[in-house]
Amino acid sequence: MAILAVPRAYTLDIGIATHVFGRHPGYRVLVCAEGTEDADPDPGTPFAGTATGLGPAHPLSAAESADVVVVPGYDDPLLPLPSSYARTLRIATERGARMLAICTGVFALADIGALNGRTATTHWRHTAELRENYPEVGVAENRLFVEDGPFLTSAGAGAGIDACLHVVRGDFGAAVADGVTKDVVLPAARGAQEPQYVDGPVASREDLRATREWALAHLGSPLTVQGLAELSLLSRRTFIRRFARETGMPPMHWVAVQRILRARRLLETSGWTVERIARETGFGSAANFRTAFRRELGMTPSAYRAAHGGGQESGVPSRSTR
Repeated sequence: MAILAVPRAYTLDIGIATHVFGRHPGYRVLVCAEGTEDADPDPGTPFAGTATGLGPAHPLSAAESADVVVVPGYDDPLLPLPSSYARTLRIATERGARMLAICTGVFALADIGALNGRTATTHWRHTAELRENYPEVGVAENRLFVEDGPFLTSAGAGAGIDACLHVVRGDFGAAVADGVTKDVVLPAARGAQEPQYVDGPVASREDLRATREWALAHLGSPLTVQGLAELSLLSRRTFIRRFARETGMPPMHWVAVQRILRARRLLETSGWTVERIARETGFGSAANFRTAFRRELGMTPSAYRAAHGGGQESGVPSRSTR
């Protein structure tokens, strides 16, 4: 994995990516920049510095062969990056590398035409600039992050954390991503559909947070919009409006996403049968569970378990976790 220390880069964005990905041994994180060709870093240290003194330790050319390339946000995004960085990004994208752009890093990908015909997002302060200057890019408003093929674009620094955790979850599973959030003392990762900002009083967020926590503890039980609205002491219409404003999705869509995430964790860390996981996560039958899981992830539960090293099916949980 290569993180480009582009000119005018926000140090915080570089630090976020190195910190999140550096917590897992499955990633070798290289911070790359022009002018480091003569550098002789300690081979045991993939990047130099700390949060207060982070610096590139590898040449720009190292990013050309990376499986994942991270482009941090940078100041004055309408000012093109040096041609050497554009060339590196073209080589990486043409080779099929996955690209993660945090905040205004999306402008670097748009500038080389990599996002033409695709959908992307950025910090809400820059969405109008992105749309006006790159009309062939579909700009998603008020989204934490957007994944379109090999391109993952995100809003500000906080959304950059969520995007990084999304990559970890896809590569190593939900249980590992949960471990990373605990290791770096973060709340559970938010989903792509959640908004960057919320218009409304904070009190309503507190009320619905309690409702969401209750729903998470009862995913295996029948859940309805009416029941959740009554739990929140709100009318059905008000509840739906506030819930969508807070989470970026309708209540039952959010419930379905949480059930899939819970099922992924159980497939990774337990030996429970598909039938038992279906019951525990509220899908009811194994057939319903398989249909929903395939629709969301493009594979069967059994294939997901095999790909992520889950235990063999049994009636009891596995003692080992990833």
